Amino acid sequence: MSQTLSRPAHTQGAISRIRLHAHSLSPSLKQVADHVLRDAETVLHQTITELASSAGVGEATITRLCRKLDFAGFHAFKIALAADVAGRDTAPENVSGADLTGHTARLVKQSALTLEDTGRLLDPAVIEAVADQLARAPRVDMTGQGNSGLVAQLFAHRLLRLGITAVAHTDPHVAAVSISTLPRGGVVIGLTSSGSTIDTVQHLRLAQSHGHYTVAITHRASSPVTRYASKVLFTSRQEEPLTDAVLDTLMSQTLVLEVLYAALLARRPEAAAVLRVTAESVVEKKY
Repeated sequence: MSQTLSRPAHTQGAISRIRLHAHSLSPSLKQVADHVLRDAETVLHQTITELASSAGVGEATITRLCRKLDFAGFHAFKIALAADVAGRDTAPENVSGADLTGHTARLVKQSALTLEDTGRLLDPAVIEAVADQLARAPRVDMTGQGNSGLVAQLFAHRLLRLGITAVAHTDPHVAAVSISTLPRGGVVIGLTSSGSTIDTVQHLRLAQSHGHYTVAITHRASSPVTRYASKVLFTSRQEEPLTDAVLDTLMSQTLVLEVLYAALLARRPEAAAVLRVTAESVVEKKY
Protein backbone atom coordinates (compact mmCIF):
# COMPACT_ATOMS: atom_id res chain seq x y z
CA MET A 1 0.00 0.00 0.00
CA SER A 2 1.44 3.37 -0.98
CA GLN A 3 2.09 6.04 1.58
CA THR A 4 1.67 9.76 1.13
CA LEU A 5 4.62 11.60 2.55
CA SER A 6 3.95 15.02 4.05
CA ARG A 7 5.94 17.86 2.58
CA PRO A 8 8.60 19.42 4.81
CA ALA A 9 7.56 22.76 6.25
CA HIS A 10 10.23 24.66 4.32
CA THR A 11 8.79 23.46 0.97
CA GLN A 12 5.24 24.62 1.73
CA GLY A 13 4.01 28.07 0.84
CA ALA A 14 4.60 30.79 3.41
CA ILE A 15 1.79 32.96 2.05
CA SER A 16 -0.75 30.13 2.11
CA ARG A 17 0.23 29.33 5.70
CA ILE A 18 -0.26 32.96 6.70
CA ARG A 19 -3.75 32.94 5.21
CA LEU A 20 -4.55 29.60 6.81
CA HIS A 21 -3.60 30.83 10.30
CA ALA A 22 -4.81 34.43 9.89
CA HIS A 23 -7.84 33.93 12.16
CA SER A 24 -5.69 32.67 15.05
CA LEU A 25 -2.91 35.27 14.97
CA SER A 26 -2.48 37.74 17.83
CA PRO A 27 -2.57 41.46 16.90
CA SER A 28 1.23 41.74 16.83
CA LEU A 29 1.65 38.57 14.74
CA LYS A 30 -1.08 39.72 12.36
CA GLN A 31 0.72 43.04 12.02
CA VAL A 32 3.78 41.22 10.70
CA ALA A 33 1.74 38.83 8.57
CA ASP A 34 -0.10 41.70 6.89
CA HIS A 35 3.20 43.43 6.20
CA VAL A 36 4.58 40.27 4.56
CA LEU A 37 1.48 39.91 2.38
CA ARG A 38 1.74 43.56 1.27
CA ASP A 39 5.43 43.47 0.38
CA ALA A 40 6.64 39.88 0.16
CA GLU A 41 9.39 40.59 -2.37
CA THR A 42 11.03 43.17 -0.10
CA VAL A 43 10.73 40.91 2.94
CA LEU A 44 12.49 38.18 0.99
CA HIS A 45 15.69 40.24 1.00
CA GLN A 46 15.46 41.55 4.57
CA THR A 47 17.19 40.38 7.70
CA ILE A 48 15.10 39.63 10.76
CA THR A 49 16.26 42.98 12.17
CA GLU A 50 15.15 44.87 9.08
CA LEU A 51 11.76 43.15 8.95
CA ALA A 52 11.15 43.85 12.63
CA SER A 53 11.92 47.52 12.05
CA SER A 54 9.76 47.89 8.93
CA ALA A 55 6.85 46.00 10.52
CA GLY A 56 7.11 47.96 13.77
CA VAL A 57 7.62 44.98 16.08
CA GLY A 58 10.44 43.26 17.95
CA GLU A 59 12.56 40.47 16.50
CA ALA A 60 11.00 38.00 18.95
CA THR A 61 7.63 38.65 17.31
CA ILE A 62 9.06 37.64 13.92
CA THR A 63 10.36 34.42 15.42
CA ARG A 64 7.00 33.70 17.07
CA LEU A 65 5.20 34.14 13.77
CA CYS A 66 7.57 31.73 12.03
CA ARG A 67 7.03 29.13 14.74
CA LYS A 68 3.27 29.72 14.63
CA LEU A 69 3.40 28.90 10.91
CA ASP A 70 5.38 25.72 11.66
CA PHE A 71 8.71 26.95 10.31
CA ALA A 72 11.93 26.24 12.22
CA GLY A 73 12.88 29.90 12.05
CA PHE A 74 13.04 33.03 9.93
CA HIS A 75 15.43 31.55 7.36
CA ALA A 76 13.15 28.56 6.73
CA PHE A 77 10.24 30.99 6.40
CA LYS A 78 12.14 33.03 3.80
CA ILE A 79 12.94 29.92 1.74
CA ALA A 80 9.23 29.15 1.51
CA LEU A 81 8.45 32.81 0.80
CA ALA A 82 11.03 32.83 -1.99
CA ALA A 83 9.23 29.94 -3.68
CA ASP A 84 5.96 31.87 -3.40
CA VAL A 85 7.48 35.01 -4.91
CA ALA A 86 9.17 33.10 -7.71
CA GLY A 87 6.00 31.17 -8.49
CA ARG A 88 7.97 28.53 -10.34
CA ASP A 89 10.48 25.70 -10.00
CA THR A 90 13.57 27.19 -8.41
CA ALA A 91 15.96 24.37 -9.27
CA PRO A 92 19.38 25.49 -10.57
CA GLU A 93 19.43 26.39 -14.24
CA ASN A 94 20.98 23.79 -16.56
CA VAL A 95 23.06 25.30 -19.35
CA SER A 96 25.07 23.79 -22.19
CA GLY A 97 26.48 24.63 -25.62
CA ALA A 98 25.66 28.15 -26.77
CA ASP A 99 23.71 28.74 -23.56
CA LEU A 100 26.86 28.01 -21.59
CA THR A 101 28.73 30.73 -23.46
CA GLY A 102 26.02 33.25 -22.66
CA HIS A 103 25.88 32.10 -19.05
CA THR A 104 29.64 32.54 -18.74
CA ALA A 105 29.42 36.07 -20.12
CA ARG A 106 26.69 36.95 -17.61
CA LEU A 107 28.77 35.58 -14.75
CA VAL A 108 31.81 37.57 -15.83
CA LYS A 109 29.78 40.78 -16.11
CA GLN A 110 28.09 40.23 -12.74
CA SER A 111 31.41 39.41 -11.11
CA ALA A 112 32.96 42.65 -12.36
CA LEU A 113 30.00 44.64 -11.02
CA THR A 114 30.22 42.87 -7.67
CA LEU A 115 33.90 43.72 -7.27
CA GLU A 116 33.33 47.34 -8.30
CA ASP A 117 30.40 47.75 -5.89
CA THR A 118 32.33 46.18 -3.02
CA GLY A 119 35.29 48.46 -3.71
CA ARG A 120 33.04 51.50 -3.42
CA LEU A 121 31.71 50.28 -0.06
CA LEU A 122 35.14 49.95 1.54
CA ASP A 123 35.93 52.63 4.10
CA PRO A 124 39.71 53.27 4.19
CA ALA A 125 39.51 54.48 7.81
CA VAL A 126 37.88 51.21 8.91
CA ILE A 127 40.41 49.14 6.94
CA GLU A 128 43.28 51.02 8.59
CA ALA A 129 41.81 50.62 12.07
CA VAL A 130 41.29 46.85 11.65
CA ALA A 131 44.76 46.43 10.14
CA ASP A 132 46.28 48.18 13.19
CA GLN A 133 44.58 45.68 15.49
CA LEU A 134 45.59 42.67 13.41
CA ALA A 135 49.21 43.77 13.21
CA ARG A 136 49.63 43.55 16.97
CA ALA A 137 47.17 40.77 17.81
CA PRO A 138 48.62 37.75 19.65
CA ARG A 139 46.07 35.60 17.79
CA VAL A 140 43.28 36.06 15.27
CA ASP A 141 40.22 33.79 15.32
CA MET A 142 38.16 33.59 12.12
CA THR A 143 34.55 32.43 12.25
CA GLY A 144 32.06 31.76 9.48
CA GLN A 145 29.67 29.02 8.47
CA GLY A 146 29.21 27.30 5.12
CA ASN A 147 30.69 29.29 2.24
CA SER A 148 31.78 32.07 4.58
CA GLY A 149 33.73 29.45 6.51
CA LEU A 150 35.73 28.66 3.38
CA VAL A 151 36.73 32.31 3.02
CA ALA A 152 37.59 32.44 6.73
CA GLN A 153 39.96 29.49 6.25
CA LEU A 154 41.58 31.19 3.28
CA PHE A 155 42.29 34.39 5.21
CA ALA A 156 43.57 32.50 8.26
CA HIS A 157 46.08 30.85 5.93
CA ARG A 158 47.04 34.24 4.49
CA LEU A 159 47.71 35.56 8.00
CA LEU A 160 49.81 32.52 8.86
CA ARG A 161 51.99 33.23 5.84
CA LEU A 162 52.73 36.61 7.44
CA GLY A 163 53.68 35.02 10.73
CA ILE A 164 50.44 36.01 12.47
CA THR A 165 48.89 33.25 14.55
CA ALA A 166 45.43 32.69 13.08
CA VAL A 167 42.81 29.95 13.22
CA ALA A 168 39.52 29.34 11.42
CA HIS A 169 37.32 26.67 12.96
CA THR A 170 34.62 24.88 10.98
CA ASP A 171 33.06 23.47 14.15
CA PRO A 172 31.08 26.24 15.94
CA HIS A 173 31.54 24.54 19.32
CA VAL A 174 35.33 24.44 18.92
CA ALA A 175 35.24 28.04 17.71
CA ALA A 176 33.42 29.11 20.88
CA VAL A 177 35.98 27.34 23.08
CA SER A 178 38.83 28.92 21.13
CA ILE A 179 37.35 32.42 21.44
CA SER A 180 36.83 31.97 25.17
CA THR A 181 40.58 31.30 25.56
CA LEU A 182 41.77 34.05 23.22
CA PRO A 183 44.64 36.06 24.78
CA ARG A 184 44.14 39.71 25.68
CA GLY A 185 44.44 41.83 22.55
CA GLY A 186 43.14 39.06 20.31
CA VAL A 187 40.90 39.76 17.33
CA VAL A 188 37.83 37.85 16.17
CA ILE A 189 36.61 38.27 12.58
CA GLY A 190 33.14 37.00 11.72
CA LEU A 191 31.96 36.52 8.14
CA THR A 192 28.23 36.28 7.41
CA SER A 193 26.70 37.70 4.25
CA SER A 194 23.23 37.94 5.78
CA GLY A 195 24.52 39.17 9.14
CA SER A 196 22.09 36.76 10.76
CA THR A 197 23.98 33.46 10.91
CA ILE A 198 23.33 32.39 14.49
CA ASP A 199 26.71 30.77 15.22
CA THR A 200 28.69 33.70 13.82
CA VAL A 201 26.58 36.23 15.73
CA GLN A 202 27.03 34.24 18.94
CA HIS A 203 30.79 34.01 18.39
CA LEU A 204 31.16 37.77 18.05
CA ARG A 205 28.92 38.31 21.06
CA LEU A 206 31.09 35.93 23.10
CA ALA A 207 34.26 37.68 21.94
CA GLN A 208 32.81 41.09 22.79
CA SER A 209 31.83 39.88 26.26
CA HIS A 210 35.47 38.91 26.84
CA GLY A 211 36.65 42.36 25.79
CA HIS A 212 38.15 41.35 22.44
CA TYR A 213 38.27 43.43 19.28
CA THR A 214 35.60 42.15 16.89
CA VAL A 215 35.15 42.62 13.16
CA ALA A 216 32.04 41.76 11.14
CA ILE A 217 32.14 41.30 7.37
CA THR A 218 28.58 41.37 6.08
CA HIS A 219 26.26 42.58 3.35
CA ARG A 220 23.63 43.92 5.74
CA ALA A 221 24.14 47.08 7.78
CA SER A 222 21.02 46.40 9.83
CA SER A 223 21.64 42.88 11.06
CA PRO A 224 22.29 41.17 14.42
CA VAL A 225 26.02 40.62 13.86
CA THR A 226 26.76 44.36 13.65
CA ARG A 227 25.67 44.82 17.28
CA TYR A 228 28.70 42.89 18.46
CA ALA A 229 31.30 44.33 16.09
CA SER A 230 33.94 46.89 16.99
CA LYS A 231 34.19 47.56 13.25
CA VAL A 232 32.07 46.47 10.27
CA LEU A 233 33.29 45.92 6.71
CA PHE A 234 30.60 45.69 4.04
CA THR A 235 30.28 43.49 0.98
CA SER A 236 28.00 44.28 -1.94
CA ARG A 237 26.12 41.05 -2.60
CA GLN A 238 24.12 38.44 -0.74
CA GLU A 239 23.12 34.95 -1.85
CA GLU A 240 19.51 34.42 -2.91
CA PRO A 241 17.60 32.15 -0.48
CA LEU A 242 16.72 29.53 -3.10
CA THR A 243 19.80 29.41 -5.31
CA ASP A 244 23.23 27.87 -4.94
CA ALA A 245 24.91 30.84 -6.65
CA VAL A 246 27.75 31.80 -4.33
CA LEU A 247 30.27 33.49 -6.63
CA ASP A 248 29.25 37.05 -5.73
CA THR A 249 29.44 36.36 -1.99
CA LEU A 250 32.78 34.59 -2.18
CA MET A 251 34.33 37.28 -4.37
CA SER A 252 33.10 40.24 -2.36
CA GLN A 253 34.24 38.73 0.95
CA THR A 254 37.61 37.79 -0.53
CA LEU A 255 38.13 41.26 -1.96
CA VAL A 256 37.48 42.88 1.42
CA LEU A 257 40.00 40.58 3.08
CA GLU A 258 42.60 41.07 0.34
CA VAL A 259 42.40 44.85 0.79
CA LEU A 260 42.78 44.31 4.53
CA TYR A 261 45.78 42.05 3.83
CA ALA A 262 47.40 44.78 1.71
CA ALA A 263 46.96 47.30 4.54
CA LEU A 264 48.44 44.76 6.95
CA LEU A 265 51.57 44.30 4.83
CA ALA A 266 52.47 47.96 5.37
CA ARG A 267 52.39 47.36 9.13
CA ARG A 268 54.65 44.31 9.04
CA PRO A 269 58.14 45.46 7.96
CA GLU A 270 59.33 41.86 8.29
CA ALA A 271 56.62 40.66 5.87
CA ALA A 272 58.90 40.04 2.89
CA ALA A 273 61.29 37.91 4.94
CA VAL A 274 58.49 35.95 6.60
CA LEU A 275 56.77 35.31 3.28
CA ARG A 276 60.02 33.94 1.91
CA VAL A 277 60.48 31.65 4.92
CA THR A 278 56.91 30.36 4.74
CA ALA A 279 57.19 29.82 0.98
CA GLU A 280 60.40 27.83 1.47
CA SER A 281 58.72 25.72 4.14
CA VAL A 282 56.55 24.01 1.51
CA VAL A 283 59.05 23.94 -1.37
CA GLU A 284 59.42 20.16 -1.07
CA LYS A 285 55.67 19.75 -1.47
CA LYS A 286 55.85 20.74 -5.15
CA TYR A 287 57.67 19.24 -8.13
